Amino acid sequence: MNVLIVDDNPTNLQLLKLLVAKIEGCVPVAVSSAQEALDWCAGNEPDLVLTDYMMPDMTGLDLVKRMRESEHLFEVPIVVVTTVDLKEVRQNALELGASDFITKPVDPPELKARVRNLLALRASQKKLKDRAAQDLVIRLSRTAEYRDPETGSHIERMARFARLIAARLGFGEDEQERILLAAPMHDIGKIGIPDHILLKPGKLNSDEFAIMKQHPRLGYEILKGSLSPLVQMAAEIALAHHEKIDGTGYPNGLAGDAIPISARIVAVADVFDALTSRRPYKEPWSFERARDLMMGERGRHFDPRCVDLFFCDVEAIETIRQEFAEEPVNEQSLASLLG
Repeated sequence: MNVLIVDDNPTNLQLLKLLVAKIEGCVPVAVSSAQEALDWCAGNEPDLVLTDYMMPDMTGLDLVKRMRESEHLFEVPIVVVTTVDLKEVRQNALELGASDFITKPVDPPELKARVRNLLALRASQKKLKDRAAQDLVIRLSRTAEYRDPETGSHIERMARFARLIAARLGFGEDEQERILLAAPMHDIGKIGIPDHILLKPGKLNSDEFAIMKQHPRLGYEILKGSLSPLVQMAAEIALAHHEKIDGTGYPNGLAGDAIPISARIVAVADVFDALTSRRPYKEPWSFERARDLMMGERGRHFDPRCVDLFFCDVEAIETIRQEFAEEPVNEQSLASLLG
């Protein structure tokens, strides 16, 4: 977890950085002014802030006030480190949104205990947010599925294929779980595509395909701007899962590493399952035929690493396919569907 340390005194800054670095799971980020801290936070989100009270230009209390005015920093714990032990100062800091205080000279065991406690609360807070985001993602995924009756178990399989690739790329457990939950959102933009195009059983003409190609941007517009890392990943996947490694994809013609790794993973998982699934306009391809085509597209359509790592364990792929196989439609269920 990122611990942002703010102090204009180089000695104090180095001491706090060394102490924080010894706490398991902590990554210290040291800056020498409140403005530097705000600049860093513009593109990052700390899990805890340790700020000196007395600093030139902008004090620690000024920093607390500015951070609490920012939506993405509003709930981040902020500890004011100070030599001043006046009741009025502490009261003012609390009113501005400070979470705790540490008095100089810093006692290392006390610092470690307070940091651990505040980070534990921060972790619990983030887990609650992630659960809420997961619920949103699941519900929106179901919305997309209801609009596209071809989907069936497709999103279940491709999400697990995506997690399989992520694991082999070395993603941690949290990131694997995140891509598992975000991947089903890849086609959420299809809820904005007209039925006569989305549900057309045959091949789309050029005008229809141009409209269908809008769904990545539509999906991104639905998901963008969230503070949840899960929904942020879902947004980048929705926008970029039809990009190709050689730059010939859409909507932005991105190439190579400019395509987010999450989208490169989902592209492989999505296409493989689409090829090997039955559709009204085609029979399912065999595993071997799908693999041969996709291996032939290494470096053109697909990231070579993702393709290679996906197909390196056939047994794992088949296990997922069997566990989430489409249920056969018998005559009775077909009759009920037909009324």
